[in-house]
Amino acid sequence: MRILLIEDDHMIGEGIMQALKDKAYAVDWVTDGEMALSAINTQEYGLALLDLGLPRKDGLEVLRQLRLSKNATPVIIITARDSVESRIQGLDFGADDYLIKPFAISELLARMRAVTRRHQGVANPILSNGILALDPATREITRYGNSYVLSAREYALSYALMLHPGRILSRTELEDRIYGWNEEVESNAVEFLIYSLRKKLGKDAIKNVRGLGWMVAKGQ
Repeated sequence: MRILLIEDDHMIGEGIMQALKDKAYAVDWVTDGEMALSAINTQEYGLALLDLGLPRKDGLEVLRQLRLSKNATPVIIITARDSVESRIQGLDFGADDYLIKPFAISELLARMRAVTRRHQGVANPILSNGILALDPATREITRYGNSYVLSAREYALSYALMLHPGRILSRTELEDRIYGWNEEVESNAVEFLIYSLRKKLGKDAIKNVRGLGWMVAKGQ
């Protein structure tokens, strides 16, 4: 899943970005409100992490404009503003969650998973199509009772497919979910990852639709 990190503190931003990359997220990082709006209006993101004390445009104004434009990208506010009034304002402006700094990365990741489930209308934390079962908390995928721990990019690709069983995703769409702005897209990376996953799960686990892309079967 591709994340937009909106944080002007470079030490905090670098720490969060690296932690997210370690957990197989593709991350784009911007440091002010104007850049945030530009990014989120030109690129599809699975979720945005939004600081409030931003230069050029305050985080609450970014959130207000985002929701006024009918952009439904999930947003978690990450801020040091810990008053009840600030939390109420952030949630009333359209945030999906509000997390006060400093926080544990493990809690941020759990809240991200919860917000994503709510937006997908899925209560069960395990993504399943009746054949494969993917656990976002452990990065394990299971088939026929056998479980496999996936590499970061194997997981990112599997997550993109398992989030929408039956939907065909093109190479470009998959690359967008695997790589951030400053990451080099490796030649034939998608094909290599699918080959690797099929070796573990079976050739029929991921279907190729010639000329269009790849998919996992719709839930049974």
